[in-house]
Amino acid sequence: MDLNDKVVLINGASSGIGAATAIYLSKQSAKLFWLGLTSDVDCERIVNETIEHHGKVDVLVNNAGVIGMGGIKNSTLETYDRVMSTNIRAVYLLTQLTVPYLIQSKGCVINVSCVSSSKPSTMALAYNISKAALDHFTKCTALELAPDGVRVNSVNPGFVKTNLLKDIGLSEDQLELFVKNVVGNMPLKKAVEGDEVAALIAYLASDKAKTITGSNFVIDGGSILR
Repeated sequence: MDLNDKVVLINGASSGIGAATAIYLSKQSAKLFWLGLTSDVDCERIVNETIEHHGKVDVLVNNAGVIGMGGIKNSTLETYDRVMSTNIRAVYLLTQLTVPYLIQSKGCVINVSCVSSSKPSTMALAYNISKAALDHFTKCTALELAPDGVRVNSVNPGFVKTNLLKDIGLSEDQLELFVKNVVGNMPLKKAVEGDEVAALIAYLASDKAKTITGSNFVIDGGSILR
């Protein structure tokens, strides 16, 4: 996909899927602005700096995310607040700040969600519901912004081995066993690679996807089937 001269703003690009996406999009000749985990001030600053340098935003990739372990019986409100602040509130704010410029460029938003948004589990309640909220945010904003020519979609990866897993708090041996069990239960027996997710994001950011909006694209090795 040729993204030549498209200005792309990526949230959460310091590692994992975000870093893979930044590398992939740069190879497609996109002009990138990125930031790590966000505060309100960071969101306002990066949008202002992007406009100052390039005068426009064509693509917003909301990728930043944190995970919090535990279910309703053994998690805390502090975990809930931390997860929702990054996974939903920051997305809401950054999208809101960027929308006026996306309307001008007839651009698009791509939210990085997860298959856990529609696949219940007991391991990470706050994370799962944050991704469910993100999927609905995608559909609602897609509907609202369609008359303005702005597309909004999400990619929903299954298991991708990224730094996000460090938040689980497992030892290296425990983490290795966890990864082996997760991949072993996937129909294709393959973990999703970061550059695969990046390629899907690039497609949705390109003009080849000009009539796609309000959709959640699952890329999970078939794990959602079980």
